[in-house]
Amino acid sequence: MAEVLHVTENNFEEVVLKSELPVFVDFWASWCGPCRSMEPVVVELAKKYDGKVRFCKVNVDENLALAQRYRVMSIPAIHIFKDGESLENRVGAGPAPEYFDMIEGAL
Repeated sequence: MAEVLHVTENNFEEVVLKSELPVFVDFWASWCGPCRSMEPVVVELAKKYDGKVRFCKVNVDENLALAQRYRVMSIPAIHIFKDGESLENRVGAGPAPEYFDMIEGAL
């Protein structure tokens, strides 16, 4: 079963930056309506790319240093990481197909 991991400043390096798989990171907050609308999209993508891409969520309120490090000014903010680097990012919520090119580009 595809899993969406909740990542913090304590495990971000291990889970995201050192991952052998590309990583889809959703920077979000619980009070953000568009962020909440991304939840089923992230789950759908995680199922589609299970075993090929790791999916993670970072709560920006609880992990401000990570949000600052990756210049997250608006949420939801989606970043695709590969080999420890953020390859591409997009701000705002969208349907799953909007993220296919980002993900495929990292594979």
